[in-house]
Amino acid sequence: MAETKTVIEQAYSAFNRRDIGDALALMAEDVSWPRASEGGKVIGKEEIRAYWTRQWSEFDPHVEPLAITEADGGRFHVRVHQVVKSLAGELLADGEVLHIFTLHGGLIAAMDLGEEADASAGPSAAFAHRS
Repeated sequence: MAETKTVIEQAYSAFNRRDIGDALALMAEDVSWPRASEGGKVIGKEEIRAYWTRQWSEFDPHVEPLAITEADGGRFHVRVHQVVKSLAGELLADGEVLHIFTLHGGLIAAMDLGEEADASAGPSAAFAHRS
């Protein structure tokens, strides 16, 4: 669990620094990731790179892990404090969300949004306000 916690914390840190390379280095090649600001999912590191680049051109999200707990099936629940601002600095969302990680071989294989069961759903409520 200690190694998994470190990987997850490093991924959040890299995301918050906007260091896509460092974040992707912690992920499997075929990683599955939710498009919280657009809806749906992306698969693979290059799709995540393109998604995050688009997201950061529209929003300024910051996510801070508060608690990491092991769940059934080798998954990890991460309670996160999420703050989303417009590029002009307007607060769009400030609250806690649940992220669910699956790791394989010490790398992040998938991340899912805990509050949204339907992966094909539209954008997360935090991103409902377009800048």
